[in-house]
Amino acid sequence: MQRFTIACAQFAVTPMAVRENVQLALSWVERAVRETDAQVIVLPETVTTGFTPNCPTEELWELVGSLPGGVTEPVAAVARGLGVHIVFPTYERGPERGVVYNSAALFGPDGDVLGVYRKTHLFPTERLSGDGLSEGIRAGWSTPGHEPVVVETELAKIGLTICYDGDFPELYRCEAILGAEVIVRPSALLRSFEIWEMTNRARAYDNHVYIAACNAIGPDAGGNYYFGHSMIVSPIAQVLALGRGTEEIISAELDPDPIRYVTYGARTPMIFDHLEDRNLAAYGEILTVARSPFEPAQRIPHRGSPDSQWPTVRRGGE
Repeated sequence: MQRFTIACAQFAVTPMAVRENVQLALSWVERAVRETDAQVIVLPETVTTGFTPNCPTEELWELVGSLPGGVTEPVAAVARGLGVHIVFPTYERGPERGVVYNSAALFGPDGDVLGVYRKTHLFPTERLSGDGLSEGIRAGWSTPGHEPVVVETELAKIGLTICYDGDFPELYRCEAILGAEVIVRPSALLRSFEIWEMTNRARAYDNHVYIAACNAIGPDAGGNYYFGHSMIVSPIAQVLALGRGTEEIISAELDPDPIRYVTYGARTPMIFDHLEDRNLAAYGEILTVARSPFEPAQRIPHRGSPDSQWPTVRRGGE
């Protein structure tokens, strides 16, 4: 890993205005590079539309493009023109009508797409789960991906995740095992700031990786309003940069030797490694279907579950 600067740009989009939002996002990328000299710029989840589309999945499929594709050609041009990496999150058109992925593409400084991650842990209101809404709109709209993605770049090995993924330590551990040094987390998170901060710091510390978590700000088409507070966290859980609840850019320079000392501001040597120190014999049951012994207020089953009774649900964000 090299020493480099990473930035998160949080800004309000116009719900469902795809091409307008692409141009808006690129103006923030240009500003981030101008103000911070960042070599990697991370944008919020579903930056082309906002998180909740509030339309039928087939209509969303028509609106968004493939990765790469015509919608993202301007992104490739700006990445190439500035010579930077851009993490560009968007709904992605799948191989057949009605299949839509919640994706994040990593564009390299030559304009090529270096990797595309399709969100593996869909928020319950987001995941496509069959018919059931009285308006004729299916409950949910996204189809999950199934592959962790870590991209080797000239700067670092960068892992891609999205929002609700941050609640699942297994994915982050998997990407760390694959060699990730930095894991990005574009988000549209509506839960408490305490949960946002805790999951970002925990995933960074669990795996001794940098986390660059860019949260949405402003409204989406479902009437949800996101609170920002993007953050960049070090592999010893130090918050290196923290946004406010408004449009702005945060950045931090990442040290390629980040776990030399056990805490920041001290010279006490670190003598442990969370990856090397795992006791693999204890994890035999980890890949087992399970559910919490405590009941949430409502369960929204995965598509195809035999006990599914698809409820009418509030189409809110995360």
